[in-house]
This record gives sequence, C-alpha cells and structure tokens, in this order.
Amino acid sequence: MAVSTSVSHVKATRAALDLIADIRRDHPDILFHQSGGCCDGSSPMCYPAGEFMIGDSDVLLGQIGGAPFYISAAQFAAWQSPNLLVDAIPGRGGMFSLDNGRERRFVLISEACAVDSQV
Repeated sequence: MAVSTSVSHVKATRAALDLIADIRRDHPDILFHQSGGCCDGSSPMCYPAGEFMIGDSDVLLGQIGGAPFYISAAQFAAWQSPNLLVDAIPGRGGMFSLDNGRERRFVLISEACAVDSQV
C-alpha cells in the first residue's frame, strides 16, 4: 500500500488536463508515476490503472485530472516534499507512457529542477 501525503504536491496545466482527457477517452482508468530517470528520463509516466504496480515505497502526491500521481519515497525525500506542475508540450511521450503516439507529451516543472540563469 502506497503512502499518502496530507497535502497535494501536484497540479496540472490546462494543456496537461486536455491531454489527460484525450487519454481517458481510450483508457478511462489511469494513474501517473514520476519516472526515476531510467529509460524515459524524468518524465511523468501515464499508465492504465492496474498495469503499473504501485509499491509500499511509493508516495501518492495527489491527483491531476482525477488520476492519482505517485512518486517513489526515495525521490520524494530527495526532492524535499516537491511541489510539481505537470504540463503537456508537443513531442513524443515516454516509450511505455500513454501519451506516446499522441504528438503531445507530459513534462514536469519543479522548483527542485529550476536552473538559475544568474550563475
């Protein structure tokens, strides 16, 4: 059973919500898991519910578009309680993610990943 936070740490842009709605027409029951960097970089991955096994070490950050959004406990700890924004931009989705082949892909925006342009 995944751990749940008491505060939502994830939000979605209008573009991401539109892509979620498009995906849900084909796959009504979906979930998100924040990739750990293997295979598809650090993209938020979208899966049919029941086809991705959520583990005891996953943390439920909240919901976007009615779909639960999980991250591994190790990433959650490393990012120090992240506040994430999921957006959708033109491009190819992750190989195993439901956004693949839709010419739009999910991307993650986070203060933890911000680059200081003053450096």
